[in-house]
Amino acid sequence: MLLQAEHLSINFGSRQLLSDVNFYLNEGDKVGIIGINGTGKSTFLKVLAGALEADEGKIVRNPNVQISYLSQNPVMDDNATILEQIFLHFPRDFRELNEYEAKSMLTKLGFTDFSQKVGTLSGGQRKRVALVAALVHPADILILDEPTNHLDSEMVAWLEDWLRSFRGGLIMVTHDRYFLERVVNHITELSRGKIYHYEANYSKYLELKEQRAEMAEASERKRQSILRVEREWIMRGCKARTTKSKDRIERYENLLNQDAPETDDTVQLSAASSRLGRKIIELHGVGKAFDGRTIIHNFSYNLLRSDRIGIVGRNGAGKSTLLHMIAGTLTPDTGSVETGTTVKIGHFSQEGRELDLNQRVYDFIHEIAREVRTEEGTFTAKQMMERFLFPSDLQSVPIGRLSGGERRRLYLLSVLMEAPNVLLLDEPTNDLDVMTLSILEDYLQSFSGPILTVSHDRFFLDKLADTIFEVKGDGRVEQFTGNWSDWARKRKQEEPSAKLEKPKTVQERPREKKLKFSYKEEREFATIEEDIAALEEKIEENQAAQAAAGSDYVKLQQLQEELSDLEAQLEHKEERWMYLTELKEKIDAQSK
Repeated sequence: MLLQAEHLSINFGSRQLLSDVNFYLNEGDKVGIIGINGTGKSTFLKVLAGALEADEGKIVRNPNVQISYLSQNPVMDDNATILEQIFLHFPRDFRELNEYEAKSMLTKLGFTDFSQKVGTLSGGQRKRVALVAALVHPADILILDEPTNHLDSEMVAWLEDWLRSFRGGLIMVTHDRYFLERVVNHITELSRGKIYHYEANYSKYLELKEQRAEMAEASERKRQSILRVEREWIMRGCKARTTKSKDRIERYENLLNQDAPETDDTVQLSAASSRLGRKIIELHGVGKAFDGRTIIHNFSYNLLRSDRIGIVGRNGAGKSTLLHMIAGTLTPDTGSVETGTTVKIGHFSQEGRELDLNQRVYDFIHEIAREVRTEEGTFTAKQMMERFLFPSDLQSVPIGRLSGGERRRLYLLSVLMEAPNVLLLDEPTNDLDVMTLSILEDYLQSFSGPILTVSHDRFFLDKLADTIFEVKGDGRVEQFTGNWSDWARKRKQEEPSAKLEKPKTVQERPREKKLKFSYKEEREFATIEEDIAALEEKIEENQAAQAAAGSDYVKLQQLQEELSDLEAQLEHKEERWMYLTELKEKIDAQSK
């Protein structure tokens, strides 16, 4: 056992975040902490890492166990260089031994100038530097708070591989559902001051949670049934003189005093939008450059009502720049952006609104709109806040008292309160809990206008997008029909693969030696084209099944795993076909 927490209680002002909970971490455990924003996930990590004391309870750590902690908002030295920041609290000889590894990680995370000052970095870059510092630290326990935020899809894939090979204990808060599926083997859910443990990855957790809810509901139905019978017996005028009668009345009172199973409140989203005319947004040859570097060049597009567009690309490629030009908050250097007269843009930017931390939560929303009309009816600002999990007591507190995830949810509500008919979303999934994400996805699917979203959340883009714009970073914006998985598959096929070139050199034979197929190669060559065709057919069937699976996460994950296996088989077969074809050509040429 690496870490043991017993009878922990944590208060945050008047809010009871955790009440008398236990948590254990063994070597090899990889735990994902999930829960609705504001339930205390980040606070729980701080307590486990030793950065904060619990109000009650104790934490026992093996004295020889090393802990490395990545906080949600790392404190950094603005005057230090990137490399100096990473090794800030380490002796010089440790830096000499580990500098190469740190530089390699930094390169993977998009850094090239290691002497750049931390004070010049963006928030996302600072978080990535802090992530490298946490990973370089020799640790038996890694505690990571939102490690995938501000990482593009390639960086996330690298981090997945790194954490899967990590041999110590891992505790992390993340809302990336593919990441939870592929990295963790335990899920710990925080809910109403309690924690629930599931020995499972994300898809298995969904199954087990549903089973737990069904069992709790069945138990409650049984309790109510017994209470009904006992209540009728008491109402008939039972005589409490006998011991048997007294025991029965006592059992009834115990059942009556039992609490019904509590369920988490969920965000309720209703589509509220204004009328949208025929002309929406048209981009004509737009271009933008910064400091002599072209970000977008000669890009044109006519936005349609039914568009569901995911914008992807490396960090710094210009995804947010493109979105800002479409929103009209950034003027292009060349070309023009024409916006229809009925267009009302809801722009959920990465930076967010400038929030006054001293302003009351209710006042902030009420200033935007007193009420909003939806398909379900008209809701006041107070009612909409309650639907977004801001009860009356939370509406009256200053915004500064909210958690990072709650502020993000408040900002999302402020965008939707304006009843937009075009949505431009820049990293909308950052800091939102998995429950809210699922409901947001359902809301977006019912939204009647076009949606453009910059996101590194692969699950989100798989569910929402039917078109992908890839911002290349050199001025080009390439368009692809399909969701994120379709785009990633196509991109992989188009990339030149070193593997395909290996057979030319590895299998080269001396000229004087006569080339020929072995018996096994001859049989393989006779059937390999049929094998490739069969695999391609299975891949098409799998993709069709994924499209039909809808929001069945468990089924989607099974199909995705099958698809990855099929694609690996196909890649191997294609490599073999290439080698055998070249060998056949050489054999034929030799015989002439």
